[in-house]
Amino acid sequence: MKKILFILVLLFILFLFGYWIKTQVFPKTTIESNHNVLLEKIESMGKLQLVKYRYSDVIEHINKTDFLPEASVLLIIKADAAGCIDLTKIDSNAIKVYGDSVHLTLPKAEICYIKIDHKASKVYDTKMAFLREANLVDEAYKYAENEIAKQVRQSDILTQTQNNALPILKPLLEGLGYKKINIDFK
Repeated sequence: MKKILFILVLLFILFLFGYWIKTQVFPKTTIESNHNVLLEKIESMGKLQLVKYRYSDVIEHINKTDFLPEASVLLIIKADAAGCIDLTKIDSNAIKVYGDSVHLTLPKAEICYIKIDHKASKVYDTKMAFLREANLVDEAYKYAENEIAKQVRQSDILTQTQNNALPILKPLLEGLGYKKINIDFK
């Protein structure tokens, strides 16, 4: 009986010792996150987004220095650009009604936004970056953002935005009872 009691006490002590080691080697991690979110600004929007372009850019960004080996990063970047018309710029002079016909002068098309989709973009490869990898990737993203913005401005996005305005606005104006519809841009 004493042997069984001794073995049970010894097993209990080993269990406690094992539990103590487990808590020291693998401590329980708790995450606490406190947020104080404030609504900073409310803006009324009047932009009619009429076209969205999706861009892909494969960029190899190389950083050369005199005393370190050449570091490079290869990125595949996805970006979106949207063309829109700002309807808040329409005034009473822009709409002329003559019986069953209407003449609407819209403001020029503009680029609503150009933004990189970081979720769809990927760092494909880095070479010799070591401790400067984060800076190298940030630098590459900035260069890619500038190049994509340049390509968007050179594209036909504004023309496509204006071309898409007629099929969107014509049924709306026809629903209001107008038979002859003329839409042009400033």
